[in-house]
Amino acid sequence: MSENNTESSVGKNFITTIIDKDNETGKYEGRVATRFPPEPNGYLHIGHAKSICLNFGLAKDYKGTCNLRFDDTNPVKEDVEYVDSIMADVRWLGFDWDDRLHYSSDYFGKLYEYAVQLIKAGKAYVDSLSAEEIREHRGTLKEPGKNSPYRDRSIEENLDLFERMKNGEFEDGEHVLRAKIDMASPNVIMRDPTLYRIRKAHHHRTGDAWCIYPMYDYTHCISDSLERITHSICTLEFENNRELYDWVLETLGAYRPQQIEFARLNMTYTVMSKRRLIQLVEDGYVSGWDDPRMPTISGMRRRGYSPASIRNFCERIGVAKAANMVDFALLEFSVRDDLNRTSPRFMGVVDPIKLVIENYPEGQVEEFECQNNPEDPEAGSRMVPFSRTLYIERDDFMEDAPKKYFRLSVGREVRLRAAYYVTCTGVVKNDAGEIVELRCTYDPETRGGWSNDGRKVKGTIHWVSVDHAVEAEVRLYDHLFTKENPMDNKDGSEFKDHINPDSLEVRPRCYVEPALGKVEPGFRCQFERIGYFCADPDSTPEKPVFNRTATLRDTWKKIENNQKK
Repeated sequence: MSENNTESSVGKNFITTIIDKDNETGKYEGRVATRFPPEPNGYLHIGHAKSICLNFGLAKDYKGTCNLRFDDTNPVKEDVEYVDSIMADVRWLGFDWDDRLHYSSDYFGKLYEYAVQLIKAGKAYVDSLSAEEIREHRGTLKEPGKNSPYRDRSIEENLDLFERMKNGEFEDGEHVLRAKIDMASPNVIMRDPTLYRIRKAHHHRTGDAWCIYPMYDYTHCISDSLERITHSICTLEFENNRELYDWVLETLGAYRPQQIEFARLNMTYTVMSKRRLIQLVEDGYVSGWDDPRMPTISGMRRRGYSPASIRNFCERIGVAKAANMVDFALLEFSVRDDLNRTSPRFMGVVDPIKLVIENYPEGQVEEFECQNNPEDPEAGSRMVPFSRTLYIERDDFMEDAPKKYFRLSVGREVRLRAAYYVTCTGVVKNDAGEIVELRCTYDPETRGGWSNDGRKVKGTIHWVSVDHAVEAEVRLYDHLFTKENPMDNKDGSEFKDHINPDSLEVRPRCYVEPALGKVEPGFRCQFERIGYFCADPDSTPEKPVFNRTATLRDTWKKIENNQKK
């Protein structure tokens, strides 16, 4: 099965209930047309993934269509880099817009004509107040706003000024075009919102053809209307904007889709604000938008998350009206659940210590067959080389072990995965008293990791042959923030005050099976007993680099912690 298979449905929710009712009444002739409308001013994150899965998923379930539309109305913050990354992310998640790629900039001419129509109808005017003065006139939630002194300009003067704005006769901020609605409206958004502003900036698609640009709220509803969208699905923070959405289209006499709001994704130990993610990148807290600690889709892809795991996560959290906080652990569960079924197993030693089997013949090499994935019978097996000197995990040995510790200790016997039983006979320490090498003996009658005399051992540990191991760099990732809700500033702190200094640990000298020295960046696998890993783009044939995608449950670590209590 392809990892981009999109068979799963978005499931039943309050949005599908609305669509079902609309289809019963024939509101949109039984059509379902959605859209995913990102602004190309940053990289997509896991919250956008929820919206992508919802909009494309609804179109799939109802045999409708979903457009990809870039709402590119602010040339100051937008870039082709973001456009390209967004398209790559949507495709990687397993969705396609076919021939339905649109840009709001495609409609700049039509948007201008509609603005002229509003002016001629007495529903819009050119305001010459400064941005600060406009804010002062807008009022508060408790106090109504005040009319601008320019609100009653004649239609002819407004048409003249607006055309001169378009022709570049004025500087940024000198004038704006505002809707003429109601400065006393209880909905502050309806207090003569700005429709156009002057921006003498180069646009990534239209170049210097325009020096006035429409505002998002004005552009978005008209773009939806022109594309004949049926259900315009957006997050809850746009609920108050719905009144303006409907006002613009109703005033213009245009086709009107139905705006429906759902709760955006909020997740523990992370931030979803694009503005704050930009801060993390620009201030150097992370290496870039695709840093594996970032909640961006590109960061999660680099970390090793699969498209299926993200889609399954979005399906699990569902679609709700009320805002809530999703535990990051649920995302990790979805990742493990998918990778457990799909990832081949290999042995890798992240914190190595040498183990010498003293009674094993020097120079002898054997190969042992290891199953690639016990969850997938068709995954086959591989041969792994074995020799006298091995690397094992330092945590798999304890000199003074508690009773319920079943890994290696002096005088104890364990199974080397798929190889032999070994018994630790002693240790070698350096001048500082640190253990640098383990000495063991093996039982040649236990080849393949099983005893012919019926004796059993409780511990099984993994290993890599020193003579055949490939040296690798391993990057271990943790939460980027130490606080469950970094945006909670009741204590006067900022979100950056809670950045986890231990969110990245680099292990430059780890050892993996020889087969892992040849994998391509993006290759996902499980290091047995350690976790899931992904080959990083920084990998080279001389030095592979692996990112830890997710950990496995470490019951032995829990036992150790309990012993300390």
